[in-house]
This record gives sequence, structure tokens and C-alpha cells, in this order.
Amino acid sequence: MTSRYLAATTALSLVIGAASAAHAEDLTLCWAAWDPANALVELSKEYEAQSGNKMSFEFVPWTNFTDRMLNELNSGGKLCDLMIGDSQWIGGAAENNQYVKLNDFFDANGISMDAFIPATVTGYSEWPKNTPNYWSLPAFGDVVGWTYRKDWFARPELQAEFKTKYGRDLAVPATYAELKDIADFFQNRDIDGTKVYGASIYTERGSEGITMGVMNTLYGFGFKYDNPEKPYDMEGFVNSESAVAGLEYYKALYDCCVPPGSSNSYMGEGVDAFKSGQVALQMNFAFTWPGFNTDANVGGDKTGYFANPAGPNGDKFAQLGGQGISVVAASDKQEAALTYIKWFAQPDVQAKWWKLGGYSALRAVVEDPGFATSQPYAQTFLDSMAIVKDFWAEPSYATLLQSSQKRFHDYVVAGQGTAKEALDGLVTDWQATFEEEGKY
Repeated sequence: MTSRYLAATTALSLVIGAASAAHAEDLTLCWAAWDPANALVELSKEYEAQSGNKMSFEFVPWTNFTDRMLNELNSGGKLCDLMIGDSQWIGGAAENNQYVKLNDFFDANGISMDAFIPATVTGYSEWPKNTPNYWSLPAFGDVVGWTYRKDWFARPELQAEFKTKYGRDLAVPATYAELKDIADFFQNRDIDGTKVYGASIYTERGSEGITMGVMNTLYGFGFKYDNPEKPYDMEGFVNSESAVAGLEYYKALYDCCVPPGSSNSYMGEGVDAFKSGQVALQMNFAFTWPGFNTDANVGGDKTGYFANPAGPNGDKFAQLGGQGISVVAASDKQEAALTYIKWFAQPDVQAKWWKLGGYSALRAVVEDPGFATSQPYAQTFLDSMAIVKDFWAEPSYATLLQSSQKRFHDYVVAGQGTAKEALDGLVTDWQATFEEEGKY
């Protein structure tokens, strides 16, 4: 850390302490219940010591997180002073005045959005997209990628068998076609006396799971949400031939290569499948990677990490995850809440966040020369964050998501209809939603 940053940090500590000494506040931060939240509790002890404010936390399991927190925002509830909300909520929270707009605060305190990974600024903070209107500070960078059993891939007998069958080395897949071959190769295979399976992928119906998995794959096949020249014009883009091929691929991967009982799998089920040694490949958000690296069964050199492979035309994209931290407009403690964001934005705090297991989006952290080798998964995180796309962040996000959840699950898992029919139906659903919003 440079002396300039140390000086700034010291000055900020004095400001926070002086501002809070007169009237300490109890602040509540709302987020999902997962390992990074536990890391934030530990990190926030430093803020408490500097500010005199006390931090409380409301963490909700992912399966209930969206419903619980959107209800809180929509009702004007005062439970949360700070919210680490999903990226897709930004549009609704901004247009419904549920988050405090942060532009003036950022300007007054020397916080520049240029200091953060551009994709996280667009994904977590901006509304309207690609405009300098900010409603959060990027808090947790996340993206969907893959883990694989590096130790299984390295076995000479499996290497030889795979090369005989496919004519190439058993290695990290360069394309989705190669990924499916690997998953098929491991499906129902006996390894050390245990039957194993090819891949754990997202299929969950109730919240957002299958949409995150399908979209993560469709991007590489050429799917687009709408016409780049005409917003909300979806015909021929959402249901293009390439998008249909991508959805057919996802179903084929599900049909051939997942463990039994995988009809409703999301993050937690994927973690369990991988840690228990059931699967060779696992699709999941990057937040899971630190836990794999230290796990007694799959930790260290047993696990490898890779970014999404290329689609048929060489396109590489990945589903953006992660969140920004916002001040809730209904809070009576906005001034104190802003001191937390100011503290959290500091480079030294962001560096500690990464070391504790949080994924910092600050460029000073991720562009540090030592970052890529600081953890076995750090380079894969950088590679994945460079190719992200995100689901709709419209105010009607929840309705749009419900449509995709149903259409994708009905086709991929339940086997209803064709991929073309599923995507045609999705166009119809999404057009009806946007028509109600007056987009046409």
C-alpha cells in the first residue's frame, strides 16, 4: 500500500470517528446468508472500531433472499439501512426511489467509479445502464464459471482412455462441445469404487437457478436479449437459431450427464455434489471457489478452475453474478450508512476483503501484479469477469425472471415441447411484460 493510500486511510478513519463520536448508530446491513457474508461480518469489526457505530446483519438464505428483500424494499420497511442487493434489482430500486442515489456522495468524497471493474459498475451500480447514474458501490464481484476434478483428469489410465476415444487430451475444455464430451466420459464411471457423474449444472425452478445456468450457456451460442439497434425488439434475437441451438445443448447436457436427482439444483446442491466427489465438472458462481480450495476432500491440487468455454462461433461470455452495496432510502440513518460505504471503498479495506474471501471489484486490488497468483482461482476470476453479461435489470425483473424460469424448466427438465417453442414462448411472455410497462 502506498503512503498516499495510508495517509488517506488515516484521514478517513479520523473523519469517520469524529462524525460518529457525537451520535453512534446501530446500522443493519441486509444480504444473503452465505460464506462471503460471514467474511463481511469479520471485516466490519474494523469499521465498528473506527466509527463507534454498531453493525447488525440480516442474512437470508438465497432461496428466500429475493422475495424477502424485495418485499422489504417495496413496503418501505426500515429493517435495512444498507442493502447488498442483486444486480438485477437496480432498475426497480432506482425508479421506485428505494435506493439513495450516490452521485453527489461519491463526488464529495472522491470515490470514482473508474476505480472499479467496468462490468461491475454497469452491472451493479448504473441505472439507466451505460449512464453515469449510480445507486450502489460495487461490493462483491461474482460470475458463473466451472470447477473440475483436476486430480481425476491427471490419471494416466483416464488420459489414455479419453485420448483413444476422442483423439485429444483430457484437459480443460476449449469449447462447449468438448465440455459435453468430458461430462459424458465421466458419467456413471467408477472411480475408487464409487460411481461418479459428469456435471452439476443449474436446474432450480423456484427462484433464479435454471435461468442463471441456461443464460450462462446461451450467451456463448449467440443469444441476445434484444436487437442492439432497437431496444425491446426481441423477435429473432431471443429465439434465434443460435439461441435455440444453445438451449438444445443445455438440455442435452442435462439429459446425458448430471447426477440422479438433479431436477432442482442450484448453488448449494452444486457445492454438495462437488465436495462429496459425485461429479467431474461443476457449474457455479465464483463465490464457491474459496470453499473448494480449502475443503478436506477436494481442496488444494485436487480442484481446478476454468472460465466458460467457447460456443460454436468462438464466442465466450459468462453470467454476471455479484452485488452492489446501497443505502436504503427508507432508512432513518442514511448519513451513518454512507460512512460505511465510504469506509468500505478504501483500497486497504478492499484488499482485506479479498483476503478474507470476498471478491473485490476494485481495480487497485484485481490489477495488482500479485493478484492473479494470490489464489489458485484468481486468474479464472479475472478471465470470467472480462466476459460477463447480465440478465434484465428492468423494474419488471421479477416478472421477466418468472417467465424464463418456467419456460426453461418446462423444456430442459420436464421435457415439454421443443427449444424453439420454449424461446418463442419466452418472447411472447417478455413482450407482454414490456407492453404493460409501455415500452412499445
